[in-house]
Amino acid sequence: MTFIFPLLLFLFCNLSIASPTVPDQLFSPLIPQKVANTTTSLPSPIQYPQYTTTWNVSNPGTWQDFIPDTWTSGFFPASLYALNTRKNLCGATDANALGTVDWVELGRSLSTGLIPLETNNTNLQHDVGFVSFPFAEELLMCVSPNCRDCSRCLAFRSNSQNETAIQAINAFAAALAARFNPLVGCTRSWDTADPTDFTVIIDNMMNLEVLWASYALTGNNTLIDIANTHANTTMINHFREDGSTWHVVEYNSTTGDVIRKRTSQGYADSSTWSRGQAWALYGFANMYNHTRNSDFLQTAQRAANYFLEHIPSDGVVPWDFDAPLNPPPRPADSSAATIAANGLLLLAQLDPADADHWSNAAIQILQNITSLAWDSSWQSLLSNGTVDWPAGNFLTGIVYGDYYYVTAANELVRMGLAECKESVASSPAPTSTTSNRDSRARQIHWGTKLSIIIVILSMNLY
Repeated sequence: MTFIFPLLLFLFCNLSIASPTVPDQLFSPLIPQKVANTTTSLPSPIQYPQYTTTWNVSNPGTWQDFIPDTWTSGFFPASLYALNTRKNLCGATDANALGTVDWVELGRSLSTGLIPLETNNTNLQHDVGFVSFPFAEELLMCVSPNCRDCSRCLAFRSNSQNETAIQAINAFAAALAARFNPLVGCTRSWDTADPTDFTVIIDNMMNLEVLWASYALTGNNTLIDIANTHANTTMINHFREDGSTWHVVEYNSTTGDVIRKRTSQGYADSSTWSRGQAWALYGFANMYNHTRNSDFLQTAQRAANYFLEHIPSDGVVPWDFDAPLNPPPRPADSSAATIAANGLLLLAQLDPADADHWSNAAIQILQNITSLAWDSSWQSLLSNGTVDWPAGNFLTGIVYGDYYYVTAANELVRMGLAECKESVASSPAPTSTTSNRDSRARQIHWGTKLSIIIVILSMNLY
């Protein structure tokens, strides 16, 4: 009995567990190979992949292409630019397959199909922000691939292609700004038959980025006023006390009053749709990145904590955190996982006090979703995406899930949390600097410590 408490104290203070491991698949040569192959199979006139066929058909994992006037059309061209960033970060070798094509020229070529949407679109509505992504990526090439600050990068170059990108950014930002209602304090998401029904979805937090990009080009302060007002209104009305979010909030456009809070793609009006929670986490972290408004940081932290605390014990992000396990299945959503991982990595850079916590959580999510959803036989990088469970669209690959899978790996390299050596990612070698992030490997999770203590006590060693 006398030795047990010193032993427990020793274990409590000195035991450590390994940090989550960056999955090798994040840097697999299959990523550029699959993406390059997809570019050769796109139809003419151009259509863009959105999701794949599901697992229980004769050709599972085959991309389904959609007209440009679709909210997801910017993600595949943006993925080409992301692979150019990967090539700049990692170099191009035969082993990593990053030198097989000119990613920038492909990105420019495929983005041309989006240009007519600047003045003629009926389906995009608020999602002009997402469609602007490849044009923003074009302009972000102005400096080192380690730069991600639009206010420093945009408008540095002046070739004709960049003029096209600048025009696109400004046009899409103007379209989003035109959907702003000052009485409501938000940009309208979906158009409705009743014009007084002003619908705002949590996803719209991510579309605000195009306003910041255009502000960087034009200095138009109205755009950032709209972004800030939308974020503040969303912070008040989309969040529950526990940090979870509603998918949809409906306002009265003439009074600004909230009419209803509900879901569209989640399990129930009272549930938390995981992809919406991921959009909230990432969107508010991004707003804090632009403004340094501490309210936005706290909101991003609340969203992140809820997300992490409600991942089930198997580590796989479900399509809705409140969807029942029975009757099965309760499918995962690989896109929610990769979006959240990117948001957490951004949060790690903005919240130094908890940087290790956020980055470890991001890597763990990527590790778990890779174990579940990486499928070398599919055209998509990941399977197990849930596009829209109520509509019966799940267990698919999703283009934005793949895009955020690529960008997460790029961020890990930028942050010094992974190295791309040929086709294998590894954690950086430890250094003697105590502030180095590798010190996270020496941290002990309280839950693990307590579990060890309970086990030892149950052994009845005394």
